Amino acid sequence: MINVIQYLEQNPSLVGLLKEQKASLIGISPVEQKAILEAFSGEMIAESDVWN
Repeated sequence: MINVIQYLEQNPSLVGLLKEQKASLIGISPVEQKAILEAFSGEMIAESDVWN
């Protein structure tokens, strides 16, 4: 699982494709995929200009 998260950190465009359901994570359950996407959404919100 950590390898998947590291890969997504290095390839943020893939996160967008996952959210649009144009890509999927093979071997990752739907619950795990939802948790990963929620975590990345939280990171993006925390890094927005509102908090800086």
